[in-house]
Amino acid sequence: MTSRSCDCDVITGPALIPTLETEAAACTAHRRQDFKGPSEGPSGNLPPALVDTPGQGELMPRTLDDQITMEKTPSYFVTKEAPIRISAMSMDAKLIVVVRDPVTRVISDYTQTLSKKRPDTPTFESLTFKNRTTGLIDISWSAIQIGIYAKHLENWLQYFPMSQILFVSGERLITDPAGELGRVQDFLGLKRIITDKHFYFNKTKGFPCLKKAEGSSKPHCLGKTKGRTHPNIHPEVVQRLRRFYRPFNMKFYQMTGQHFGWDS
Repeated sequence: MTSRSCDCDVITGPALIPTLETEAAACTAHRRQDFKGPSEGPSGNLPPALVDTPGQGELMPRTLDDQITMEKTPSYFVTKEAPIRISAMSMDAKLIVVVRDPVTRVISDYTQTLSKKRPDTPTFESLTFKNRTTGLIDISWSAIQIGIYAKHLENWLQYFPMSQILFVSGERLITDPAGELGRVQDFLGLKRIITDKHFYFNKTKGFPCLKKAEGSSKPHCLGKTKGRTHPNIHPEVVQRLRRFYRPFNMKFYQMTGQHFGWDS
């Protein structure tokens, strides 16, 4: 069978790639090209896959008829220029986005910052609030901006229909990985091969892990940057963030037709 440019490109997040590369699904989902993007923020240089150069579609590997080409760059969803450039490469691309509670996400982002152990790291509260007395949230902080999912989705819907976008719940990916991966397999038109038997729960990481990754006899867990213990944030600050995100979450639920339960 001759190689060709792919008919079905899938732009996804890094957490899903190893799972879709299980030995059982390798025949249809094992080809991918990683383009490492900048830090997960709305600003900064574009990932290499989206550099405005001739023949940018050629950056994706050539694909056989029974294969799906997958590419992962977390910053795509929040990069303003990404939708128009990806649609120029392939209007048929399917997009998979893993989302989680934006309050948990912003605390996780700060945890990543703390891990660098810089002595001049500002406090979480000083980054979160423009005015601590009034409780005004500082939306100039990129970690806050990322969690306004409805705003980013509006940008994508100018170039792709909702039928080509799948939002995966980060919470359910932990509590029911096989269920969420079942949705992913359906979305990609794949037979449901990945099931509960492919996972075990790693108590140390606090995440489910693959019992066996493709091409390996060893289990596969998310990297050391995942599963870090979050710092204690004052409950009042958490509640203020929840009030800030609530209207954006409600709009996001309406746009996607999914209720993620972040405001329960």
